Amino acid sequence: MSRRENNEPLFEPYDSATLTKLRRSLKSWYANRARDLPWRNIGEAYKVWISEIMLQQTTVATVVPYFERFINRFPTIHDLAKAEQDEVLRHWEGLGYYSRARNIHKTAKLLVEQSDGVFPESTDDLTALPGIGRYTAGAIMSFAFDLPGAIVEANTLRLYSRLLCLEENPRATHGQKALWAFAEHLLPRKNIGPFNQSLMDLGATVCTPNEPDCPECPLLPHCRAASADRQYEVPLAAQKPEITPVIEVSVAVQHEDRFLLRRCPGGQRWAGLWDFVRFPLGDAESLVPTSGLTAAGAVPKRLTSHIESSVQDATGADIQLDRFLKELRHSVTRYRISLLCFLASTDHAIPEATENLQWVPAAQLDDYPLSTTGRKLAVLVQRKQPTLF
Repeated sequence: MSRRENNEPLFEPYDSATLTKLRRSLKSWYANRARDLPWRNIGEAYKVWISEIMLQQTTVATVVPYFERFINRFPTIHDLAKAEQDEVLRHWEGLGYYSRARNIHKTAKLLVEQSDGVFPESTDDLTALPGIGRYTAGAIMSFAFDLPGAIVEANTLRLYSRLLCLEENPRATHGQKALWAFAEHLLPRKNIGPFNQSLMDLGATVCTPNEPDCPECPLLPHCRAASADRQYEVPLAAQKPEITPVIEVSVAVQHEDRFLLRRCPGGQRWAGLWDFVRFPLGDAESLVPTSGLTAAGAVPKRLTSHIESSVQDATGADIQLDRFLKELRHSVTRYRISLLCFLASTDHAIPEATENLQWVPAAQLDDYPLSTTGRKLAVLVQRKQPTLF
């Protein structure tokens, strides 16, 4: 019979004396070991929100310069709400998971319209906003308002799992319920923001994934995994997805001094961003020589024909494929992508510019939000001008 069926508790709670000791130990440790981060101790919901959305699936070291640039350009939620989506995406470029940027733009507009930019102070109202889930709501509640708000993210998931010696998958439904209930169990009555931040810092710097520094952990006396010598087994490792290799093509189509950009449609990867004409080869992958392509070598005629017709189908542009430029390799979720970048030209059958199709001078490519690989190709064609063409 499962725990759910026999109504066993989600976890074995600490008694009040243990909770008091745990909180005191953590407070003392945090006073000397707190990380110095630009979004800390500001008590401003807007900046807390932006930082927490940026930190989703992204490291602190990566986020710090992005956060500082973003806040410098959009210092208030009103500034963000007034901005065009392209500019918001341009300042997000390189962080990935671009739905986050689109959602913060939507939320900024909603809050400015509905409450003059004031954030609600309840978890239910916060999670009703685009892109704000349970963790982000808890972070805003505790960091900005010092109100009760539990947090479970990558670092605290690991820390809580070890404190509980959680036997099951912490990412599955029942494991998540146990961790969220435990996070609420730990919360003090006041100074909730610093308490949650101390838990996150402890998980990030001491209770690390592969080599937890247990002797330096202030919560060692209360850690059930360490007591059972199982800190290297808990939590259960996330199952890695099977990697799928794919080949895609990106074509920088030039007409005079301009390049053709397309806006990625909704529902597709990088929706809302601009890119050069890009598509998967799919069944045509067999047209790529097994020895690969080089900038100095000729592109096989069948591959050339396939790319030219694919570009015409996608944009209406009648192009001539001029040369292979470079192969860019990157990964997106479970896909390992080999992106073959080409230069092409067109002198006739030029598609007219539309909302989602633009002819852009090389010098103005910097103004458009591009995918990471799109930016690399843009830099390449900008550096080669005018000698390449």
